[in-house]
Amino acid sequence: MKAKLGMSPIAWWNDDLPELSDDVSLEECLRQSRSAGFTGMEQGRRFPNNPNEMLPILRAADVTLCGGWFSGTLVNEELAVNKDRIAPMIELFKAVNAPCIVYGEVGRSIQGDRSKPLATKPRLGDDEMKAYARRVTEFGEWCAEQGMPLSYHHHMAAVVETEPELDAFMKNSGEGIPLLLDAGHLAFAGGDVLRAVDNHHARINHVHVKDIRQSVVDGLDRSKQSFLDAVALGAFTVPGDGSLDFGAIVKRFADYGYEGWFVVEAEQDPRKSPPLKMAEIGHAELMRVMTAAGYTVETEGFPKGDTPRVG
Repeated sequence: MKAKLGMSPIAWWNDDLPELSDDVSLEECLRQSRSAGFTGMEQGRRFPNNPNEMLPILRAADVTLCGGWFSGTLVNEELAVNKDRIAPMIELFKAVNAPCIVYGEVGRSIQGDRSKPLATKPRLGDDEMKAYARRVTEFGEWCAEQGMPLSYHHHMAAVVETEPELDAFMKNSGEGIPLLLDAGHLAFAGGDVLRAVDNHHARINHVHVKDIRQSVVDGLDRSKQSFLDAVALGAFTVPGDGSLDFGAIVKRFADYGYEGWFVVEAEQDPRKSPPLKMAEIGHAELMRVMTAAGYTVETEGFPKGDTPRVG
């Protein structure tokens, strides 16, 4: 079985908490992650949106674009609005040969609002969840028809946060919307990561190997503290520096024959947790557990002799 290891630039620059950002260029971010061993990077705010600008940067860093976040609003806005917003991203991601676009629901979400405690997260009734899941499925099918699959990201402080909410979403949605399983978000929400893999492995097409510091999560006052407060306190970290058993998690993916990207997405204070050091810790731990699980980790970055599909 083959796997690829990628990172998210959120360890270097945090979009929601600018104070948790290193003052480093895109090129330096890519250089550091590549030097740690990662061959892919998800899109971040310092990436150009023109493939003619992005491809030379990726080539020079010897990495590929392994995904990127789209802020979806299908819970409270129409399909047409979301189609218009995602269309340029689809064309960009096709041009640079990215594997998928990560769909993150921000409609009604409190994930970016530090004034809203975790306990006030939005919740959907049964009928609302059914209608929402059908809408997201239709959107996923449309994106795939345009040539770029989605990957649905369950997320703290959003409408699909907890394991029961994820189960309900998956039950009422279809194969047209694959799943991104994020170990850290599910564990933060009190879910069982291994059980979620058991239940939903057939639809998983992307994985975030985010770790948590259980003591930080357990110490939160969810009636007063927000998701961003938790991030600032260090709720998240890389595999090998937190509380989750990635040996067991990766083995479970291997048991079901998952092949594809495992992406480290671990936002934290770069002054307390230097991104390069964290990248090295995360890569070393993932190589250890992936080798034990029987994976061959691909080492090629930007394809040699690749011909960009842009004019």
